[in-house]
Amino acid sequence: MAITPTNKNLSKRVKDIKLNSLLEITKAINNNFSTEQLLEIFEEVLEKQLNIGKLVLFSNENDSWKCILKYGVGDEYNDINVDRDLLSITEIGTINFSQKRLNKAFEIVIPVFHKSQPLAYVLIGDLEDKVEVSPAIKHLPFVQTLTSIIVVAIENKKLAKDTIRQAAMRKELELASEMQSMLFPSSLPRDKNIDTAAFYLPHQQVGGDYYDFIWLNENECAFCVADVSGKGVAAALLMSNFQANLRVLFNHTSSLTELVRELNTKVMANAKGEKFITLFIAKYNIVTRTLTYVNAAHNPPLMASGNSISTLKIGCTGLGMFDEIDKIKEGIVNVSPGTTIVCYTDGLTELENDKGEDFGIDALKELIKNHPKLNMMELNVKIMETVMSYKQSRPYIDDIALFSLKAF
Repeated sequence: MAITPTNKNLSKRVKDIKLNSLLEITKAINNNFSTEQLLEIFEEVLEKQLNIGKLVLFSNENDSWKCILKYGVGDEYNDINVDRDLLSITEIGTINFSQKRLNKAFEIVIPVFHKSQPLAYVLIGDLEDKVEVSPAIKHLPFVQTLTSIIVVAIENKKLAKDTIRQAAMRKELELASEMQSMLFPSSLPRDKNIDTAAFYLPHQQVGGDYYDFIWLNENECAFCVADVSGKGVAAALLMSNFQANLRVLFNHTSSLTELVRELNTKVMANAKGEKFITLFIAKYNIVTRTLTYVNAAHNPPLMASGNSISTLKIGCTGLGMFDEIDKIKEGIVNVSPGTTIVCYTDGLTELENDKGEDFGIDALKELIKNHPKLNMMELNVKIMETVMSYKQSRPYIDDIALFSLKAF
């Protein structure tokens, strides 16, 4: 067919529409228009200028599909299952819906991919060629290009928001980590009476393990190790509250039984039965050399004296497991000179190697028994070096806390 002046004018008008649309979209993206504004431009171009009568745009939102734009359609678009009907489509083409009535509503699908990852699907129908240049199918390469530009711009906005949110979360976690580190003793005693040292490694930036050391008077000190069920920020928040309560309660009572009972009440009130805390808490008198302790369902600390190693396991159930703890037993031990006490959380002994085997309590006992002359800092370093070597390529599965004390 010969190209008449009218046809030339119409062809030029279509080209101008497409060029102006691309310029408008580019300007909008450069000016950081919102997703809603970008979609308004997209709709204006396709519906008003290219005369595409029906359109539905599905976008991948966190691995689920969401309709972010539609016009010219009724409720039929609700019956479209992207995973079932569209996910297999990788090239622009026609659609064959599992529900046949949808085939009358939509004619063409335009997929948008990033590498092998589908980002969006555009369904269009009721194609008209009011400018009479050529069949409307000739608009599809442009529609595909425009769709890709819009979808990529929207994805970039999501990524930018995610980056900002992640940066804020990292900052909050860094702050939480700094605040949590302030909960631990700033220094631990090492003198003629006792030598103490500790180590803490959270599974994430913050964790739910805790240790503490407090001088109660000039002759008596208290120390503890605790572990909140679960990990991360929620566990860390509960533990920080627990630490505050423990220190306040120590100012009002010297009874470990009373202290543990009150702590259980506090944990129940704060955790509402959703989490619990295991705790080992002890008092040591450097004059009488008497150790009094309560083990509330915690991993029993190891007490090494000479060639023998015993476990400190007398106590009660964990805190926050029951409204009230019926029976609390206090363990009492005479501590001979040179005795070492190692307290730890289960993240240490349950660390696995490549074969899936736990490090275990027996290996820890042997390690302590084989290094009786190390000071407590050296012993903790030796323990952690051994455990890190043991785990091989396996990741940490839990927080690790370690507190060691030697009595002279």
